[in-house]
Amino acid sequence: MRLDGKVAIVTGAGRSLGRAYALALASAGAAVVVNDIDAETAGATVDDIRAAGGRATSVVAPVGPTETADALVAAAVAEFGRLDILVANAGVLRDRVLWKMGDDDFDLVIATHLRGSFTCGRAAAVRMREQGDGGRIILIGSPAGQFGSFGQTNYATAKAGLVAMARTWSLELARAGITANAVIPTALSPMTATIPAYTQVYEDYIAGHGIPTEYRRDHALGTAEDVASLIVWLASDGAAEVTGQAIGIGGDRLTLYAHPRALRKLDHEGGWTPEQIDDAWRRDLGAQAQRSGPPER
Repeated sequence: MRLDGKVAIVTGAGRSLGRAYALALASAGAAVVVNDIDAETAGATVDDIRAAGGRATSVVAPVGPTETADALVAAAVAEFGRLDILVANAGVLRDRVLWKMGDDDFDLVIATHLRGSFTCGRAAAVRMREQGDGGRIILIGSPAGQFGSFGQTNYATAKAGLVAMARTWSLELARAGITANAVIPTALSPMTATIPAYTQVYEDYIAGHGIPTEYRRDHALGTAEDVASLIVWLASDGAAEVTGQAIGIGGDRLTLYAHPRALRKLDHEGGWTPEQIDDAWRRDLGAQAQRSGPPER
């Protein structure tokens, strides 16, 4: 799956998963614009790509503002002549239960994940349509956006929105040959380490120990490099017909998520009274209802 001659932008690429995506794309032959808010980590990713014989440059700025999105696209064109791939990965966490979540906690997460992906995606789409050669837009979702997540109103909302964003863009950009997909990663990272069930696994991994088989298999929990394989494939010609999908990967597991669908439909001539709705729920619809949270493994 070679990407020779392609140019990619990866936001939040200074560390963890974003760094793995940037390195994997460069290893496959793409030139990479590395974005992060930390100049030191962004520079380290660029240095590692160049040391391996690849091409890279950095743009140090927070995603969200239109100015950052425009600067990223401008850097890709100025340094490498074009833009073919966007991986909108940058994100933050501000976990609080609903009654303790402040406006700033909510706004920062939405601005980074959702607005950041929107502004970068818009700028990338404009450039790709001008070039006329198609392109790849890859948004990064989360199981939290698929199933909900206690204490993560902001994060789960943003990640659910990104899947809808990718599906919408897949419709709008199809005629231009630009695909849009959402990747749902499950990998050890500083974010994963905040989940109590995985804190020790993450610490052991950082200390140089492997990830236990049961976590790779039953929890679909692996390394950032495991996820990077899917990023490279979606960026390649092999995925030219793949668009509007939410695809999960982590550890030993690859998952294709369903689009939302109606579970059951009931018709009642003349509409529904509250009492009739109550009766329909108790005798029919209630049995079809799905619980919140991730499915049991």
